[in-house]
Amino acid sequence: MENLSSTLDPVRWVAINHGSDAAEARRVGQSLAAQLGMNETRIGQLAIMITEAATNILKHAGDGRIQLAIVNHGGQRCIEVLAIDQGPGIANLAQAMTDGVSSTGTQGTGLGAMRRLADQFDWYSAPGKGTVVFLRLWQLGTPPRLPQLGGVCLPLASETVSGDAWGAVASPAGLTLLAADGLGHGPEAAKASEAALEVLAAAPSRAPVDLMQACHDALRPTRGAAVAIAVLDIGDRQLTFAGVGNISASIIGDEGRRQLMSYNGIVGHNMRKTQALTFPCPAGAIVILASDGISTSWDLAAYPGLLAREPAIIAALLLRDYGRSRDDASVLVARMPERA
Repeated sequence: MENLSSTLDPVRWVAINHGSDAAEARRVGQSLAAQLGMNETRIGQLAIMITEAATNILKHAGDGRIQLAIVNHGGQRCIEVLAIDQGPGIANLAQAMTDGVSSTGTQGTGLGAMRRLADQFDWYSAPGKGTVVFLRLWQLGTPPRLPQLGGVCLPLASETVSGDAWGAVASPAGLTLLAADGLGHGPEAAKASEAALEVLAAAPSRAPVDLMQACHDALRPTRGAAVAIAVLDIGDRQLTFAGVGNISASIIGDEGRRQLMSYNGIVGHNMRKTQALTFPCPAGAIVILASDGISTSWDLAAYPGLLAREPAIIAALLLRDYGRSRDDASVLVARMPERA
């Protein structure tokens, strides 16, 4: 299914703790860009952006991490870069974007260079809130309709693969989101969550309850998983949700945060009951699906201006500040788009 955006595409994390890590992040990014078939000029642009992002982390925060991924949106592919730190943050964002402005005595071209070279650029920072920088470099040029979703998925530190997974399919009618958390950790948990994504890829237009039943059937040979499915209907401004297991689902709008209910059980094993419920979801509302590797105590009101940022930035901040180190952790964030 060419319109599937998911964690089935390559995702790499690089810890940024000292100068040599910038070179490692650059190497990983160049390798992903080569897989995507980007030309040498585009690969060079990506290398500069990654180097600047890593250097900024080291200068201003001391350490952090970078997620590098090949991502498919609406049939067009790109490299996404998320640079995440827990440094002191930046008080004057507009000033920091001006070339020649630096708080560390350098040339001060990092953020400006990233903004100029990226097809899409966004960031969030505030005093005491650290910084997240988001970059996209498209394979074939920026598409006319930009994606309204983004996510992160980080395995448990002792594992090389994550038992969590997420996927999304866009259509003229809206978005179908799926988040899965395979039972346990490691490769066997990943098999369960990836099987759920394959169901979404094969039949994305199914209603949430039908998709959940198809996941239940497909996951029988696996350990099973918690699964949450949300369908955003652009025309009716509604979200229809079905969930089994401990994946958190929320709608964030003008009236605050609405928590959505999931049923107890394990998809693929003891799924005794599932039912879809429909909720209002106005244009601009944020939908968040998060595995139990993310604490549910978060409050986006603590981050002024965050709701206006790219969904991937919201996901990265939730992972950074509320991720549980003893578990795989994933967050998928989508924004209800305007009508086509």
